[in-house]
Amino acid sequence: MPNKPFPSKRAPYYNDIPDEKWTDWRWQLSHRLNTVDDFENLFPLTEGEREALSQTGLFRVDVTPYFASLIDPDNPDDPIRKQVVPTEKELIPFTGMMEDSLAEDMHSPVPGLVHRYPDRVLMLITNTCASYCRYCTRARLVGDPTQSFSSQDFEAQLDYLRRTPQVRDVLLSGGDPLTLAPKVLERVLKSLREIEHIEIIRIGSRVPVFMPQRITAELTDMLQQYHPLWINIHVNHPNEITAELAEACDKLTRAGIPLGNQSVLLAGVNDDPYLMRQLVQDLVRIRVRPYYIYQCDLVAGAGHFRTPVAKGLEIMEALRGHTSGFSVPTYVIDAPGGGGKIPVAPNYLLSMSDHRIVLRNFEGFITSYEEPLDYQRPPKALTEAYRPKKSTGQEGVFSLLEGQSMTIKPEGFDRLHLRGGEQHRLRKDKNKWKALGIGDKEEDKEEE
Repeated sequence: MPNKPFPSKRAPYYNDIPDEKWTDWRWQLSHRLNTVDDFENLFPLTEGEREALSQTGLFRVDVTPYFASLIDPDNPDDPIRKQVVPTEKELIPFTGMMEDSLAEDMHSPVPGLVHRYPDRVLMLITNTCASYCRYCTRARLVGDPTQSFSSQDFEAQLDYLRRTPQVRDVLLSGGDPLTLAPKVLERVLKSLREIEHIEIIRIGSRVPVFMPQRITAELTDMLQQYHPLWINIHVNHPNEITAELAEACDKLTRAGIPLGNQSVLLAGVNDDPYLMRQLVQDLVRIRVRPYYIYQCDLVAGAGHFRTPVAKGLEIMEALRGHTSGFSVPTYVIDAPGGGGKIPVAPNYLLSMSDHRIVLRNFEGFITSYEEPLDYQRPPKALTEAYRPKKSTGQEGVFSLLEGQSMTIKPEGFDRLHLRGGEQHRLRKDKNKWKALGIGDKEEDKEEE
């Protein structure tokens, strides 16, 4: 039996709009919904939605007519509606909330460029989106004209990249890069391609979901000149996968652009194992590989979207083994305070000894795997060419496995354990704490 076709929807209010306008992304942008009257042309608002829309200083509201048409007008709990129509719950503070919960601005050597991982950076090039998600991690910047990135910021970003050769992978985000005029976006891509050590360019975009009309032949013809280029889209619910999104993704993949998907786990939207299984299976039908499921960030205004981490683990239990392996995304918590993405998964490794490990599968089937007793590490002559010539200073836990260091110490660890005492004779010889054969240089000196 052939796959059921994905739907195509247009709210009755827009039935008289000519197709040439409806399919024009510029028309979609210029007719976004953002007021009580705009939304009530499509469906009646709740009191909480009316209250939120009447607030001053609320995170920006704009929804394309196309995406608003996907909302069930008879369901105030519609999962698409919850993502883009504000409610009074955004105004409620919660423990742990922050303006910049991922400390991105702290890790920005120049405005708009976040360098958290050794070999890759996040490059923010616009603060404009086609529509605005109510749980946006960058609500401090996105949608605010006073926070836009200038040409001087862009040049500073490029200058940093030119003089930082360890960066090989640049992720373009914002805002949404695909809202930029094609010539402006091409200038960004061309500038990055002129930097020899940048190998990969990625774009994070929800434009194909909010405004698939934007994916034109003009755009894909331009993008495919700058390979290797990857795009991650952002779909949270099966109802967002339409005939229009499928067509947009088809155009991108035919231009040679691999597609991934990033979802955010949202209470009342997609916090159900069976729903998520349907979502990942529908994504692979349109040639989009599920990449991440994010735990909702501790960002101000998003408290009502948060779920326990246990809900994410329950979802992962319902995916691994229950659908194709390439349909299973990685569940991550983007660490508050700037630690980056930390994968979280059910525990499939139950126990281990010096020669055997005990595992369980998705059914609860328990087995053991015999470890080799005569394993030898590969000779250095085989691997030396692949080792970095210069330390990035971010080797982390891997450095312990490699024998490059013996410990990783919390900030202030040595100073704390001096307990204010003097530098006496028993502390004088720092070689007492040097592990023989581990590390190429003396361990970090005790903090003064």
